[in-house]
Amino acid sequence: MPEAHEAIQPTELTADERHLAKLGYRQDLNRSWSGFSNFAISFSIISILAGCFTNFGAGFNNGGPISISWSWPILGVFILIIGFTMSELVSAYPTSGGIYWWASKLGGPAAGFFTGWLNLIGLVAVTAGVAYGCATFIDLTISTYSTSYAADYSLTRVFIIFVVVLALVALLNIFSGHLMAIMNNVSVWWHVIGASAIVLVLILVPDQHQSFSYVFTERFNNSGYGDGNTANLGFWFAIVPFGFLLTQYTITGFDASAHLSEETASAANSAAKGIWRSIFYSVLGGYILLLCVVFAIPNTAAGQPDNALAGLGVQPIFLSALGQNWATFVLFISASAQFFCATSCMTSASRMTFAFSRDGAIPGSRVLQKLTPARVPANAVMFVAVCAAVLTLPALIKVDVNGTPVPLAFYAVTSIAVIGLYLAFAIPIWLRFTHGSKFEVGGWNNGAKYKWMNPVAVAEILIVSVALMLPTTPAANPFRDEFEWKFVNYAPIVTLGALVLLTIWWHVSAKRWFTGPKHTIDDAVLAAFGDEKLTAD
Repeated sequence: MPEAHEAIQPTELTADERHLAKLGYRQDLNRSWSGFSNFAISFSIISILAGCFTNFGAGFNNGGPISISWSWPILGVFILIIGFTMSELVSAYPTSGGIYWWASKLGGPAAGFFTGWLNLIGLVAVTAGVAYGCATFIDLTISTYSTSYAADYSLTRVFIIFVVVLALVALLNIFSGHLMAIMNNVSVWWHVIGASAIVLVLILVPDQHQSFSYVFTERFNNSGYGDGNTANLGFWFAIVPFGFLLTQYTITGFDASAHLSEETASAANSAAKGIWRSIFYSVLGGYILLLCVVFAIPNTAAGQPDNALAGLGVQPIFLSALGQNWATFVLFISASAQFFCATSCMTSASRMTFAFSRDGAIPGSRVLQKLTPARVPANAVMFVAVCAAVLTLPALIKVDVNGTPVPLAFYAVTSIAVIGLYLAFAIPIWLRFTHGSKFEVGGWNNGAKYKWMNPVAVAEILIVSVALMLPTTPAANPFRDEFEWKFVNYAPIVTLGALVLLTIWWHVSAKRWFTGPKHTIDDAVLAAFGDEKLTAD
């Protein structure tokens, strides 16, 4: 391919390069990812072996078994609709900027600016959340196998493991972009085979299983609100939505297929399919996995389901129902999957950072957009790693709810990830809806179904975002006598605070110099395309 300073003629470009050139970019990144690899990174970031297990307590304590058996499939359908709307957008605009680029194209510089920053905040938070979850499960795996190691538990020890995990995934990402494609391919099979093995273990090993009635009708309120009431409207419209974090956090990060589109062959079709397929298979596989966990909840000595034990998370369930050796095996599979997931999150976040920096939106953009000789944005990788570590510092604060240690900081980080990412998704989804028939669709599109899909997708995002900003325990409510700052859900503080600062920055300065996506290709090349229509592969 010609050097960047040489004149490029449209006839010299591949179909992917032609599409990218029409959008204003030359092929800087190495396009070595297959369609399967593109699907694999989103599937790996969703990681049912990560989100389903790390946030199990959030779902179970806020509604009980029904918060899992019913909330998961219902929310899964809505998230699949969100995925379809985003698949249509990436087919039309397959760039590394992804969500930010779509918003800029459809709504102008201001829409792109706010979307890009929300997306970046969400990607940093999801990288932090997955890496911290991985560190927690590494610690749990060793603790389950070694009682002496378990006796020395501390939040500091988990945080040190978290930093080591971040460092390792950063080094792997810096080494080679092609290596990441290979790792994601391996990750898919690890998740498929690993999840299947765990399902079989949960079916065959426990001495007893709970009834269908328990799994699909049992409900309880362990939030601290409403004196444990499960019959009033507050339970259904306030408590159960707290548990939405389980589903919404697990099935996120699928925008990775868009961020890696500049490195994917036949991107207009492959990236579109990568988004919706990763969601569909994750919803299905995650539901089977979660049901098996709930069925495996052991009984107390009195013969009743041990809800108190299950409220502590999956590790006590595994240890009690499976025994030490099988529990260690299951936790090892999950911890390994979470490492794959963290690596994929870092890849996606660094590509978004690269693309946003390429357009000058981040302080220090000249440094962050630089590529190594292997064409990897190494500085962007390190930026994401440092930001993720800083965001997770509150996890060092010990918090007990009713005498039980609760990872409120982890739930806050995962809430920030969900709110940031999904609000970023909502902006271009809504803008596509308002454009109507003026929107130039790609090879993969929703046809006329966008007219109902896009408003439904935006409504779901707004409702869940509000629910995840609420105080999840009475002690986090500033209007309650028991309020303490250490219990506060800092998700709204970070996300709303960031939006306030961004609004000030935009009006004081950014609107004067930020013009949206910048071309990295000669304008003469763009002019050579004229009004030519490019069809997707």
